[in-house]
Amino acid sequence: MILSSSILEAGSRTRTRTTRRRALAEVLACILILLAPMHTDAAAANELSEAEIEGRDLARQLLELRPAENYTNTGVLKIRDPKGKRIEIPVESKTIVTETNWQSIYKATLNNNSNAPGAVKLTVMRDGWKPNQYEIVESFGIVDTLNRVKSLLGTATMIAFVHSDFWLADLGLEFLHWPAQKVLKHEMRRGQACKVLESTNPAPSTNDYSRVVSWIDNDSGGIVHAEAFDAKGKLLKEFDPKEFKKVNGQWQLQEMEIRNVQTGSRSRIEFNLESR
Repeated sequence: MILSSSILEAGSRTRTRTTRRRALAEVLACILILLAPMHTDAAAANELSEAEIEGRDLARQLLELRPAENYTNTGVLKIRDPKGKRIEIPVESKTIVTETNWQSIYKATLNNNSNAPGAVKLTVMRDGWKPNQYEIVESFGIVDTLNRVKSLLGTATMIAFVHSDFWLADLGLEFLHWPAQKVLKHEMRRGQACKVLESTNPAPSTNDYSRVVSWIDNDSGGIVHAEAFDAKGKLLKEFDPKEFKKVNGQWQLQEMEIRNVQTGSRSRIEFNLESR
């Protein structure tokens, strides 16, 4: 009986140790499952180069910039098409700031006919690093009784704003939302110390940009110059802000231009900035 009792007791201790080991294994398995996403994120972060980390941080900082107040500017969109024909279209630019987000609104008034809209309004709804939302409204008729509304996201915004070289994505700085961002170098551009940011489109289609390289002013975070490349990697467009004016103590963009180097077309928006 003593032998038998010892065997039973040993068996009991063995079962107890086995049960504890199994329980510990289950707990460790649960911990590993919970930590797996964190480990994956950490591994992904570790795989990024310093240039990529700096690029992501810079893009996020730029997206988090918000205007200090609401304002409305009027101006003219001047287009020179590939054949040299010149068109001038009255435009209005409005910025609306809310507690949670802000909106950029561009409205162009066109010479109406039976087939074309009398006005086109683009609204870009921005909320920091979250994806932009685009809404474009085409109004037909003198009293705008008939409207055609489209909501667009992502690559669908790679279309012209009223036949100009400005795409909807350009006006919304869509390239800053792409996941691949890298600071290539630091250099002077137009007398400003800049970070050169390369933004790469993860899946460009035939009519998309494959990447955008922009020179970002170190002090203001403004774009000093930008170059956009087509799906084949060839330079397609160049963007430059031309003039700034101080209005009510704040610097505002008075003139900006974008050029299509492949077609020779050019579009420029000139704002009438006045103190309010």
